[in-house]
Amino acid sequence: MAISLDKLVNVHHDALKVRTQRMEVISGNLANANTPGYKARDIDFDKAMKQVQAKQGKAGELLKTHSGHMAGKTQLANDIQFTIPTQPDTGDGNSVDAQEERNKFLETGMRYESGLMMLNGKFKGMKKALSSGGQ
Repeated sequence: MAISLDKLVNVHHDALKVRTQRMEVISGNLANANTPGYKARDIDFDKAMKQVQAKQGKAGELLKTHSGHMAGKTQLANDIQFTIPTQPDTGDGNSVDAQEERNKFLETGMRYESGLMMLNGKFKGMKKALSSGGQ
């Protein structure tokens, strides 16, 4: 029986990619917390995962968005959206709430860590199954 690592880790791997991109967007928000006119952005995780799963190819790889792209190097198709400010405008047009962004970053980081632990468990289970050799 053939072992498909794509089937074993595919969804978790995609989730880690989306969470990585979300942390990059949030860190950009934090870096621009004092930039006048900067509008905070975010990625809707659920929507991004649905888009990634909808673009899955037969072999479990993301489809290419351009014929010149190499297979497997396609960027995730998630929409980076502006966030709705939770606090009134301070007058400089900046919509970043630093505390909220820190909380989102920490939550996303914890979920990322959880995803890594899930993948680690899957690999440990696979290693155990392979090492037992059907005994």
